[in-house]
Parts: sequence; structure tokens; C-alpha cells
Amino acid sequence: MRLVLAIWNWLDDRLGFSKAIYPVIAHPVPRGVNWWYVLGSATLVAFIFQIVTGVALAFTYVPSPNSAYESLRFISNEAILGNVVRGIHYWGSSAMVILIALHLTRTFLMGSYKYPRELNWLTGVLLFGLTLGMAFTGQLLRWDQDAFWGVVVGAAQAAQAPVIGGILSQVVLAGQTVGGATLTRFYATHVFLFPALMFGLIAVHLYLVVRHGISEPPQAGKPVVRATYRQEYDELLHRDGIPFWPYAAWRDVVFAMLVGAVVTALAIVVGAPHLGKPADPTILEAYPRPDWYFLWLFALLALIPPGVERWFILGFPLVVLVALLAPPLVAPAGERSPRRRPWAVAGVVIPAVSIIALIHIGNAAPWSPVTPPPPLPVTVTQGLQGGRAQGAQLFQDLACHGCHTVAGTGGKSGPDLTTVGNRLTREQLTTRILTGGNNMPAYGASVRPEDMSALIDFLSQLKGS
Repeated sequence: MRLVLAIWNWLDDRLGFSKAIYPVIAHPVPRGVNWWYVLGSATLVAFIFQIVTGVALAFTYVPSPNSAYESLRFISNEAILGNVVRGIHYWGSSAMVILIALHLTRTFLMGSYKYPRELNWLTGVLLFGLTLGMAFTGQLLRWDQDAFWGVVVGAAQAAQAPVIGGILSQVVLAGQTVGGATLTRFYATHVFLFPALMFGLIAVHLYLVVRHGISEPPQAGKPVVRATYRQEYDELLHRDGIPFWPYAAWRDVVFAMLVGAVVTALAIVVGAPHLGKPADPTILEAYPRPDWYFLWLFALLALIPPGVERWFILGFPLVVLVALLAPPLVAPAGERSPRRRPWAVAGVVIPAVSIIALIHIGNAAPWSPVTPPPPLPVTVTQGLQGGRAQGAQLFQDLACHGCHTVAGTGGKSGPDLTTVGNRLTREQLTTRILTGGNNMPAYGASVRPEDMSALIDFLSQLKGS
């Protein structure tokens, strides 16, 4: 112990740790600071977890199409504690998303974004966006079927945006198709660009927290008045303030340790997410689903009418961005207590309930293909002969029934074909099957002409009762 103290004193004498750091961590805070204020520091700890485990994974992970999947498989199955480290990275990502969302929610409900802390809120919103960006780019690095086709679907959605769709798609894919350039771009963005931006924003955010102080718990009937707030806050700290360390910081330490323990326990007990089959662009039977924090958007895009999808893809992110950036610009002063701001409570409860409901729907995914597809009903196949009977068998062999409903059975990811013979001509059916579209693969290169004719014979006679 004496040796450690001697080393510390030697370093402190030359580097000035105590004089530089102690005033920062001992800055006064309101005595009313409670457990709701621990979410920001816990998010920072989760971010540190991500950096440490990410560096450890980067020592073995190979960001190339031919080696990415195998290197991740080696980490998961053969490297010493590899699966635990990967599990901590995965569950730490989930923890970080949850914690920063809760931190933003707490700040919004308590009106802590108001004067003089407007920039605290804006930098926090940017950090929230970068956190989601880290989560999104990390999914592709698994380089399995879900990751590969998930990016394909994401790029296809981005391509539908009016005017700039083509540019957005090329930015996502780093070209025209998913390949080595895509993986390199996602890796560089995930490992270098986003963390660097986050380090810079975290430094600014912490500086602003120290400069303006931690906001006091709101009181109903005591609004923020720009002309007098700073003087009132200084008087509060002088009259009833306590040093952040150790009198308030102990809660941050306890909660951060709890978060670390839960993440580590999940990594050991549950482990890292299962790796699917290696990415293969020639296998079309892949039905990607994003990680849980994007599952609500996955469900929302599946539920909205196709006619408004293009405008929704461009407009919805802009609406969300404006809604997040607006509070300190629209209401920088006034009441902070949620009791006097029912609209703020509704602005949290309604989106939260909607997102939870959409995550549940997305997890069930009733529009996803049914695998394996059920057999065609006897009422549909009974009495079929020749080309029609052959076409019915092809319909089953190609797993079309897993995506399309026929006579009340089958999947819902594609249109109901029970009466397709009344809606489309033979030429229209042929074009749709050959070229695909709307998430349906093109079968022009995989179905022989004679089989195509038999398939059209079967579909043309589906006219219902």
C-alpha cells in the first residue's frame, strides 16, 4: 500500500492529477440529486465496455468477405473467452441503447434541456443518433445471411426515397451491390468514425455538464426564468449544495457496477447472438430481421401502405430528428415539472407504448414467409391435370406458398393469390415471376420455360369460388 501511495504521489507531483481532476469531480451539485441522475454515467460506462471489448474483438476479426464470417466463428467457438467477450459487446450494445434512451427521457421529462443547458440536450441527441448508428453498422460485421440481406433490404428501402434514393443506396452499399467495399465501409464506420465522433461529443457533453452544473429536481410552480436562473442556481448550490464526489457519485458507481454485472452475466449465461449461415448472395431464401432495437421500425415499414412507403422512408426520420432537436429551441424557459407539462408526459408515453407494441409485432412478424410452407389445400389441387397439376407442384417446390396465401393457407408476405386469375393476365403473371419486385426474387434465371408455362397454367385458373 505504501508503494502504491508513493507511486501516486510521485506521478501526482509531476502530472498534477489532483489539482486538475479533483475540482472537476468534486464540483457542487444540488442535494436533491437522486437515482434518476445515474443514467448518464451508466451510459458512459456501457460505452467504455463497448470500446474495450471492441478492441479485443478487432485483434482477431478480419474485415474481408472471405474471412469475416470465419474469424467471427473462431472468436465465438475457439478463442479463449471469445464468446464471452463477444457476448459482452452484444449485450453492452443493448444496454447502451436502453440507457441513453432512458437518459434522454429523464432529461426531457424533468425539463433539464431548458436554459442554460440547451447544448447539453443537443449534444445528447447527437450521441443518441451515433449510438443507433453504431448498433446498425455492427450488425453487418457478422457477415451471415441475416446481416447480408438485412443490408440489402435497408439499401432497397433507402433507394425508394424520392430524388436522393439512388445516392442514399450507394452510400449504404459503397457501390451498386453488397460486397467487400460494403463490409470495409461498415467496419471503418463502426470502428473508427463513429467512436471518434462519440469521444469528441462526450468530451463536449461532460464539459457542459460541469460548466452549467447538474440541473436540480424540478418543482411545480417554479419555472425557469432566463434573467434570474443562474443567480438562483448559484444560491441553491451555496445554500444546499454537496460535492459530487463522493456524496452523489456513489450512486453512479453502484448503478454502473450493477449494469456491468448484468451485462457480464448475460454474456456468460446467454452468450453472444447465434451466427446464421455464411453470407451468400445466391441463396434467396433469407428473411432477415434486425436486432431488437430496430425491430419496431422493421414492423412499421411492413405495416404502412405500400403507396406511402417512399415518402415515409424520407419523411419519418426527418420528423423524428426535428422532434428531438426542437425542445430546447421551442421551449428554453418555463415550467420544468412534468406535473405542469402533461404534453411532455404524453410525448413520452405514446411513442414508448407504440414502440413496445411494434417490437412485439415485429418479433411475431406475421408477414414473414412460413417455413416450411404448408401443402396446398385439397380444394385447390383436386381435379388438376397436366400442366396445371405440374404447376401446382412447382408452386409448392419453389416455396411460393410460404409467401402467398391460397384459399386461406400460406404466408402473408406476398399478395393473396386465391383469385389471382381474375386480376392478372398470363402475360402479367409471367412478367411478375420473371422480374420479381417488391421484395419478391426474380425467377427468370432459375425456372425453365416449360416449368414457367405450367406455373402460369396453375395460377391462371385460381379464380376463387
